[in-house]
Amino acid sequence: MLSIGLILFIPLGLNKLVNEGAGRLTGRAESTPLLVGTLGSQTELTLSALYFKEAAYRPMQYREFDSLRFEVDGKVYPMHLKFRAGEQPIVGTSPEYVTFRNMTFSEGRNFVMLGECILGAKAAEALQAGVGDAVISSPAGAFDVAGSFPLKMKVAGVLNPVNSPDDEAVFTDIKTTWVIEGLAHGHENVENSENQMLLKTDSLIIAGPAVLSYTEITEENRTSFHFHGQEANYPIHAIIVEPRNDRERIQLRGRYESRTDNIQMIVPADVVNELVATVFTIRDLVFKAGVFIGIATLCIATLVFILSVRLRKNELNTIRKMGGSGRWIQQVLGLEIVIVLTLSIGTAWIITLFVSTFSNEIIEKWI
Repeated sequence: MLSIGLILFIPLGLNKLVNEGAGRLTGRAESTPLLVGTLGSQTELTLSALYFKEAAYRPMQYREFDSLRFEVDGKVYPMHLKFRAGEQPIVGTSPEYVTFRNMTFSEGRNFVMLGECILGAKAAEALQAGVGDAVISSPAGAFDVAGSFPLKMKVAGVLNPVNSPDDEAVFTDIKTTWVIEGLAHGHENVENSENQMLLKTDSLIIAGPAVLSYTEITEENRTSFHFHGQEANYPIHAIIVEPRNDRERIQLRGRYESRTDNIQMIVPADVVNELVATVFTIRDLVFKAGVFIGIATLCIATLVFILSVRLRKNELNTIRKMGGSGRWIQQVLGLEIVIVLTLSIGTAWIITLFVSTFSNEIIEKWI
């Protein structure tokens, strides 16, 4: 029964999962007109920018965003995708990204200050945080020598669920992610911070290491934070471009196609359509394999049923001696087959329903 149910599940469940996955992938890609990133895998760039996967490619410089911002009549949104808070991705972007994705607040407001963040619905649940609470970014790694350090960010707002990867994210200003990366630090008055000192005399104050950098940006120390070097050289991983019209979109694509540096502009919908086509091809191959497996399973099930009838020969003879007709015995055996098939179909339907219920989670894990 279970084996037959699993065989039936392959076409039902896989088709359901693939169709829903394709719909989600193409829907989010089509709502993202253009993407800019470093030259390399277009699939990696698309999945990183749309699903907030940690970027496995080199970042580009912020000057690319500055250039687009002044050249484009439409809107542009920078994206920094290096860090996480626990299992939730930290997305450094601009406050306008919330409007771009048609998100609304269940409580609080958008981030406007350095060190503030907002949480997607699932991120708020996972981090058990709300407005006024704080979330801390995870360390970049034990072997990180770039100077990044955990930052405690104040939650300014929580978003309503939108059934997309945005639900899982922690959104903050692009400059806040640069603070996490160690590209900025602040100072405070050591003389007024007794717990920050190693030694204090009438003429000498020796500060402890905690004075040199902060893991929390507060009203008291926010103005003391400053960035090192030129902002134009700071890293970002992607830029979402929303052209004003088709003419501007065509002009932008032509401009980037003629560039000879390591920056590319892609159409996420085209990339995802190629990915979905590959997935459908794999699905068709699995279907074909499933047909052969199904035929083999049906043959084995038939053989098992015939053998079971032979093993029950004495039992059936006893029924005949007790007055049972051959037709009645055939009806009983037929009923057994119907029960097995019904339970198998029910098993396949239950598994398919389970897959459909958790399809979003399965798709996101697969991506």
